[in-house]
Order: sequence, then structure tokens, then C-alpha cells
Amino acid sequence: MNTDDKDTSTKSLRLAEEYLRLGGRRRCKIDDNITTVRQWEKDPPEAERFWQERVQPLSAADRKQVEDFLPSINSP
Repeated sequence: MNTDDKDTSTKSLRLAEEYLRLGGRRRCKIDDNITTVRQWEKDPPEAERFWQERVQPLSAADRKQVEDFLPSINSP
């Protein structure tokens, strides 16, 4: 990610991108504007640690914003 991208992205987008870059496997499901996160495969240790330390502690509203940037279970 170059600095121009960083200036225009949100904190939640940056967190989601870093989680995915680390190999994170959680996926979001949005149904009637309700977001849930599904995880069928175990995350690599670095991605799990990142999620637990940087995403999980966020408020529910902030965590939802990160979750909304995860790949959807409806997309390939």
C-alpha cells in the first residue's frame, strides 16, 4: 500500500487489509444489514493474533466496520 492509498483509506479498511494480508480467513455475511463473521478454517497464528489484539477489542460499531471490509461469503 502506498502512502496515497493510506491517506484516503479508513482505519477500519486498513485493519481489514492487514488482517487479510496476514492470511486471515474470516468472511462476512451481511443479511438485512446485519453483519456476522464466519470462520470455517483456522487463521494462521499471525492473523489470529492481529484479530485478537487489534480488531476484537474495538467497540461493536468499529468492529462491524472492519468486518464489513472482509470478503463476503457470497463472493468467490
